[in-house]
Amino acid sequence: MVTDSPTDTGLSLQRALGRLGALGVVPRAAPWLDKSLHEVAPRLRAAVLAEVPAFSTSRNPEVLPDLERHADEHIAELRRLMAGGPVGDFEFVRAHARARAAHRFPLEATLHAYRCGHKALAPWLAQAAMAASAPTTAARAGRQVRQGDPLGQGAEPIAPAIADFAMEYTSTIGIVAAAEYVAHTRVLAEAEGDRRTELLGILVSGYDEADARVARLLKRAGYLEQRLSFCVALAQSTDPLEMENPARALRIVQAMTEAVAALSVRALVGVRGNVVVAVYSDVRRTSGWTAPQARLADRIRAPLLTLGPAVLIGLSSDQPSTSFIPRGLHEATVALDFANVAERLVPFSELPIRRLLIHRGADYVQSALPVWFDALREADAKANGALLKTLRSLADADMNVQRAARELRVHANTLYARIERINDLTGLNAQRYHDLTHLLLAADCAPA
Repeated sequence: MVTDSPTDTGLSLQRALGRLGALGVVPRAAPWLDKSLHEVAPRLRAAVLAEVPAFSTSRNPEVLPDLERHADEHIAELRRLMAGGPVGDFEFVRAHARARAAHRFPLEATLHAYRCGHKALAPWLAQAAMAASAPTTAARAGRQVRQGDPLGQGAEPIAPAIADFAMEYTSTIGIVAAAEYVAHTRVLAEAEGDRRTELLGILVSGYDEADARVARLLKRAGYLEQRLSFCVALAQSTDPLEMENPARALRIVQAMTEAVAALSVRALVGVRGNVVVAVYSDVRRTSGWTAPQARLADRIRAPLLTLGPAVLIGLSSDQPSTSFIPRGLHEATVALDFANVAERLVPFSELPIRRLLIHRGADYVQSALPVWFDALREADAKANGALLKTLRSLADADMNVQRAARELRVHANTLYARIERINDLTGLNAQRYHDLTHLLLAADCAPA
């Protein structure tokens, strides 16, 4: 009889093992198991390989040797239990689960292998148990089977006890393996997250090549290879408050990673300051003799648009090396400022110089607006925006009053009257290039 106290996971297994002890199967079956040890191991491996294709399709050279070693470990453990050993902590199962998690081998394949193993191990245990029983007991069980009692539910219910033990063993190792796999996957994910966060921080903050530690870290991560191009993308929800929700931010991180999965592009994505930051990289050209690929920013633009209408994105131009990534971050930040619901993805390379100048100098200009601007803004408000709309239409029409009038769907005389009104308010003639530019810059830089 087994008397050691098992863990909570093995309580049912301990009870099943105790039942076998009460029937005398434990420990008498152990020598009979030894007689067929050389037969059960090949059957167990064959059963798994026949029903779980993941072991055959995996290109990890350690998967099949680990499968053989783990099969031998289970056989040895069952032999130990049937000899009267206590239910242990299944550390060998935990170690195998950690190895499979580290190799990203699917958990469902491992659990399926355990179920297949049950089909090979249960008959092996049953055969040894029946052989170890007294001849009269075996004969009585045989008569009961012939008389319609297939489970041998007599004085010595060995068959159902063995079946119960085999099932409990399979269930227990499945629970132990799944728990350890998930726990180790979480640890690996946290470690990977820390590493990616550190890498992302270094790349977007800039670094000095003289810092040997940083250089080693970037080199190991593959970011110091030659002929690489880099592009920075920033993304946030159309409602900035949503970025304070970690789940929402994580969904955007995953979407920005998955968007380029079909390309050869490498993505390093994380959250910094309530904005999702992605550093994309790819080989600019495979060698000095080959033509360069299309610009990285152009290649990832369409995939990023699949993120949907609830996400705004600013995209930098291509950067030639890691030391230029901070510049890419600045470009993406500027581009994101221009993104809106109507223009969800804004590439920095397509921003007109005028828009960039206004973005850069608006704050300064607002403190030095012309004295006439307040009068113009007040008159424009009374005219429901008609005066400033007239100025913009004149610029779009290259100061052609007739064409601007057609675009505004008003008579040309109406436009001339508005131009005269603006002249009275500001002293500037909207039909002159420099005056019109002055008027528009003041209007664009003024606070909303």
